[in-house]
Amino acid sequence: MTNKSARGGKGALIATIEGTKAQDIQLVLDKIPEAERKLVKEVTLDFCPSMEASIKRSFPNAEIVADRFHVQKLVSDAVQEQRIKFRWKAIEQENKAVKKARKQKNTYQPKLYENGDTKKQLLARSRYLLFKPKGKWTIKQNERSKILFREFSKLEHSYNLSMLFRSFYEQGESKSNGKQLLEKWYKKVEEEDSYLFSTAAEYIKIHEDKILNYFNNRSTNAGAESFNAKLKGLRALTRGVRDKKFFLFRIAKIYG
Repeated sequence: MTNKSARGGKGALIATIEGTKAQDIQLVLDKIPEAERKLVKEVTLDFCPSMEASIKRSFPNAEIVADRFHVQKLVSDAVQEQRIKFRWKAIEQENKAVKKARKQKNTYQPKLYENGDTKKQLLARSRYLLFKPKGKWTIKQNERSKILFREFSKLEHSYNLSMLFRSFYEQGESKSNGKQLLEKWYKKVEEEDSYLFSTAAEYIKIHEDKILNYFNNRSTNAGAESFNAKLKGLRALTRGVRDKKFFLFRIAKIYG
């Protein structure tokens, strides 16, 4: 399920469409009277080209806003990709150490850091702390981060780049101010010379206008995405849906 929210002159419109085929999307949007579609001033969506094409055709007076969650996720993914690479390297090193110990008829004992993690565990358990600002870390995450950044300084640089990009949304006051903050972030990315972040930065530059449109009304798809997550959670709880009408009835009773 894909949720898209649109802001018009009379409030918000939320439509739920299965899949991302342009033809399917268009059939649903065309059911909205043209006069009402022309009232829509802003639409937030992810980077799906078929969605964007349909939105431009159906809402000619609307500005397109790249959803904040999807933009930040692109940058966060660059950090996580680097963490995963380090983790696979740690697994490879452990495999070699285990084989060597067996050949020498010894028992392999992995090195433990001061918090009790092995290198492999350290990288696996650091996933969630890399998504959060330092101020929101738990005591254990704070302890783990010190070891992680001591052992993998590149990860610390990547994390700082990710948080700097997050501040673009939190500190930006207008499109012009947001543009200045983005330019500073681009320069930091160039200084780090990271392939992953350079690729992410290039992608952001291509979609920069839609990203900066966020500062018009600070609109996001958060409400639609949250409701979509609830629907998926309910569907998983009931182990699938056989009777669609009854499922929709339950949704209406629970969330209506």
